[in-house]
Amino acid sequence: MNLPRRRFLHLATGAAALPALSRIAWAQAYPTRPVRLIEGFGAGSAPDIVARLIGQSLSERLGQSFVVENHAGASSNIAAEAVVRASPDGYTLLLITTANAVNATMFKLNFNFIRDIAPVASISRVPFVMEVHPSVPANTVAEFIAYAKANPGKINMASAGTGNTTHVCGELFKMMASVDLFHVPYRGAQVFPALLAGEAQVYFGPLLSSIGYVRAGNLRALAVTTTTRSPVLPDIPALSETLPGYEASGWQGIAAPKNTPAEIIKTLNTQVNASLADANFQARLANLGATVLPGSPADFAKLIADETMKWGKVILAANIKAE
Repeated sequence: MNLPRRRFLHLATGAAALPALSRIAWAQAYPTRPVRLIEGFGAGSAPDIVARLIGQSLSERLGQSFVVENHAGASSNIAAEAVVRASPDGYTLLLITTANAVNATMFKLNFNFIRDIAPVASISRVPFVMEVHPSVPANTVAEFIAYAKANPGKINMASAGTGNTTHVCGELFKMMASVDLFHVPYRGAQVFPALLAGEAQVYFGPLLSSIGYVRAGNLRALAVTTTTRSPVLPDIPALSETLPGYEASGWQGIAAPKNTPAEIIKTLNTQVNASLADANFQARLANLGATVLPGSPADFAKLIADETMKWGKVILAANIKAE
């Protein structure tokens, strides 16, 4: 059968549009089955707790299960690569953290983190605590800096591992304060026993794991590392009050594989921000010492890019090498 040329072109154009229309309809119906939310630090870790909080909230809001999967190892690079390689259909998501921004420079990855992910939504921010052993003769950051300058290379700065966020926070402090501290990396759980025994004298530790030791008087908090004071430790100054411009924090958010449909990213971002506006959700994050960090996908993309550049500079300047 011969079709008039104009009708043929019209039918051909309509046929070509069908995949795009079906893709839009499919994205608008999202989610129609359970969603995997992968995190890279293991059960019981702060990222895991945040992942489960937001996963539960999204499950309630969207009517499908958001199942948290733990892919611990390689400083969360295993989890990141699993999501980067996943189908960009919105059913495999990644809980990303400050560590991912650090890892982009620290490790020779099989992927480009900024290029190969699609930022969806930021969730929360939490400060670290600059804390010292009680034997350190300093009650303020200024006194610590003076003490460190009088004892170059003699003060042990603990971290939870080379290249760990607790390490780069300390290296940024060393650079900005112009002090020489001796870095001693420990395996995560060994840090606090070493601090309490006095083997190490200073640590830039996560607020959640530090606050009990600070409140008990086992360790002395000199500052929090965010630009403003923490409501959990309101009497402890921000480090930037002594070192203007210093900022270091742990943050969490959700990302998807690149090429995930914009409609799906918009749906997820809207629902994450709705969760962050909920007073009960805010209270649960506050129990972790965290505050909500709402924003658009573009806002989150800027945070990731800025943090990757910032920590990259610290890693290169301090010549930190992955072990």
